[in-house]
Order: sequence, then C-alpha cells, then structure tokens
Amino acid sequence: MCDWPIGDKLMEKYHDEEWGVPVLNDKVHFEYIILDSFQAGLSWKTILHRRKGFKKAFANFNYKKVAAFTKKDVAKLMKDDGIIKNRLKIEASVTNAKLFMDIQKEFGSFNRYIWQFVGYKPVQNKHKHSYEVPATSPESDAMAKDLKKRGFKFCGSTICYAYMQAAGMVNDHLVSCPRYSELNKTKK
Repeated sequence: MCDWPIGDKLMEKYHDEEWGVPVLNDKVHFEYIILDSFQAGLSWKTILHRRKGFKKAFANFNYKKVAAFTKKDVAKLMKDDGIIKNRLKIEASVTNAKLFMDIQKEFGSFNRYIWQFVGYKPVQNKHKHSYEVPATSPESDAMAKDLKKRGFKFCGSTICYAYMQAAGMVNDHLVSCPRYSELNKTKK
C-alpha cells in the first residue's frame, strides 16, 4: 500500500477513493486546480482537511462564479478561516477561473486540453517505493510551461505533477498498493 496517507482517516479515504482516478469532468478539474494551487508550499494534508471550506468559499468550485469574483469577494475570503488566507493564491484562483474558461472555448472542454499532455491516457508508472515517485515529469514540465504561457498562476511543474496524480493522469500508486492494479485497468 502507499504509505503517505497512513494514520489519517481523511487522507486514507482520499487515497482509496479519489487519488489517481481519471478525471473527465471540467468542474472536478477546476476543483483540483484550486486545491493544488493552494497546496504550493504546504502539505496535501493541510489542504485536504480544509477542502469543505474551499468548496464553500469558492462557490462549490463553480469556475463561472469564481471568474466573476470581485476585490470585495477577495477581501471577504481573506477573512475566511475555512481556507488558506493567501491573497496571491486567492487572486490567482480568480484569474485561473477566467483562463480556464478561455481554454474551454478554445478546446471545447478543459478536459480535452489537459489530457493532451499525457496523450489522452493515464501514464502507468511502476514504482515500488515512495522515494521513487518523482516531483515532476516531462509531461508536467510541458503542462506548466503551457499554462504559464496562458497566464495561469501557481502552476509550476511540481504543482502540475501533483495535479496529474490527483486527476488520474498518472498512476503513482505503488505497485504493491491494491489501487495500482485497479487503476491500471481503468481505460480512458
């Protein structure tokens, strides 16, 4: 089994039910973009334990509503104890929501755009130990470069790789983990 979630019930549930499952829904993609951008410099555990707060603060991860947030909304979020109160990350979420919709217009969906970085099918890694799991990949480098070119914030290669893991674009469950073989059977 993967060792990173052990000892925290919420992390274990996330590992067992969500992490690495291919995401094909734009709303879920946007949720992961928000959560992973807030993770920059923090642990996933910190973010996961505030997920409900983020959901409430960011209009149930409705990118259209987030794109319309004003300076007043940002100021309100800076007082919200349910999230990480980082002005740059909050403002980046509003910017990223607008750019997210630009990508939808260009590609028909954000899903179609984002999956191109892995050739439209999950990368099946074969790691035996946690220390073998990389923090970046050529695919996350390419994704980060393209997102930055489009104006996205808090989307470096490490954040993009974490996003790819969460969204099932890469299967980084250890080969000894039961989820590895379950997700290796998942076809996009």
